[in-house]
Amino acid sequence: MRTAPAPPRRTDWDTPVRSSRVESGRLARARARQRRRRTAAICLLLGAALLVGVDLLRGAPEPATPTRHVASTPSAVDSPEPSAAPSPSPEPSPSPEPVYQLAGDIPASGPGTWAYAKTKGDVLGTAGSIKRFRVAAEKNVADEELAAFTDLIEQTLGDPRSWIAGRQYRLQRVPDGSSHNFTIYLATGETTRKMCATGGMDTRMNGVSYTSCRLPGRVVINLNRWRLSVPDYVKGKIDLTIYRTYVINHEVGHELGRNHEGCPGKGRPAPVMQQQTYGLKGCAANPWPYVDGKRYTGPPVA
Repeated sequence: MRTAPAPPRRTDWDTPVRSSRVESGRLARARARQRRRRTAAICLLLGAALLVGVDLLRGAPEPATPTRHVASTPSAVDSPEPSAAPSPSPEPSPSPEPVYQLAGDIPASGPGTWAYAKTKGDVLGTAGSIKRFRVAAEKNVADEELAAFTDLIEQTLGDPRSWIAGRQYRLQRVPDGSSHNFTIYLATGETTRKMCATGGMDTRMNGVSYTSCRLPGRVVINLNRWRLSVPDYVKGKIDLTIYRTYVINHEVGHELGRNHEGCPGKGRPAPVMQQQTYGLKGCAANPWPYVDGKRYTGPPVA
C-alpha cells in the first residue's frame, strides 16, 4: 500500500523570517503615517503663514475694545472726562438810545382824507361800559405812521395806569364801518387847525399849528407834536414815546369828560389833564391818569 508523503516539517529558522517581514511592514506603514502627518502639519503652517502675510499686507483690524460698564459713582481711576467749561454769557444788548424828537421834514398839510386801521382790537379793561373807537391817519402820512400810531394807542389805553383803571369804561378799537363812539385821528398841522377851528379852538402858536384838540367824537393828534414833542420834554431829555403817551391820554380824557387841571406843586408829577404841551410849570412829566393805583389829579383850571 502506497502512503502519502509526509508534510514538510516547520523548522525553527522559518519563524524569525516571517516575523521580520511583519515587523518591516509595520515599520513601513508607521513611517508612511508620520510622513503624511508631517506633510499635513507643514501644509497647515504654510497656510497660516500665508494668511498672516495677507493680513499684514491688508492691515489687520485692531482688536475690539471690550465693553466697560461704568459704575454709577465714578472712581478716581475710572471717571468720565470733565465737561468743557461753559462759554461766557453774551453781553446784554444795549438799550436803544432815547429819542426826543424825530428829524426830517414834516408835511405841513394833507388832503384831509383818511386811512383807517382795518382790524378789531381786544376789549381793554375789566369793568364799565364799552366805548368803541376807530384809528385813522391822514392819507399822505398813513403809510409811514398808521401802524405805529395804532400800536401805541392800544398800548396806552390798555395799560393799567390808563383810563381803564377807574373801571368806569372799557375801550375797544373797531375798523371803519363799525359802530363807534369816537375816532382818534393823526392829522397834519394844517388839517388839525381846520378841524379844531370848527369847535372854536385855535391850535396855532407863532403862526404854526401847534397843539392837538378834541371835538365831540373826534380826538385830533397834531402830527407836529407827534414827531417833535414839546420844549420842556426835549430839554428834560424825556423820551418822545412818553410825550406821545401823554397826548393820547390827555385828549382821550377830554372825550371821557375830563377837564383841564393844574400843576399841584413844584417837583410833583404833572396830572395827565394838565396842559403839558404848553409847559410843565415846575411839575415832572407824567403820562398817566392813575399813579400807584390811584387817580392822580391837580387843581381844576377854568
